[in-house]
Amino acid sequence: MSSIIRNVACALAFVAAAACVASAQTANKTATERGPSKPIRPYVVKSGQAVEDVVKKLHPENKVEEFIGGEGMELRVAVQHEAGKAAAAAEIHDASDDVYYVLEGSATLTLGGTLATPKEVEPGEWRGPRIEGGQNFDVKKGDLVIVPRGTPHMRSTVGKDFAMILIKIFDKPLPAPKPQKP
Repeated sequence: MSSIIRNVACALAFVAAAACVASAQTANKTATERGPSKPIRPYVVKSGQAVEDVVKKLHPENKVEEFIGGEGMELRVAVQHEAGKAAAAAEIHDASDDVYYVLEGSATLTLGGTLATPKEVEPGEWRGPRIEGGQNFDVKKGDLVIVPRGTPHMRSTVGKDFAMILIKIFDKPLPAPKPQKP
């Protein structure tokens, strides 16, 4: 039964993400170009087994495996694994929403409140050493978390092992990477 709930939650999260991408694509058309939009990338279908295989591949290290994302995309989907990791800097994203679906283990999330001594590390990406007045949540396998843009958030996996699907929805397509200096 829990795998059915997990599959339904994953399907809902992906449908919501796809709707956002489709909405953004359609909004760019003018009235004179009326017609259905075309896909900007090939579709991605991952079986439950394929996702489990990725999670196993990431253990025991703290790693991320991208399923989709990058230049020109308003969407990033990745599997992320963390174990025994103290909370990194708290963060706020001005122009992206995060959706987490916990695949296994648990973590402590701090959400809301105010980012202490915020510093903009790149345009629209803020970091701070902690969150003041936030609420802690212990999330576990099967939980779904939606973190709207502008929400302070941070995660700790100290003494825990944690894997999640991260879905990041951007308000604009991502720019091309900056050229590497020789």
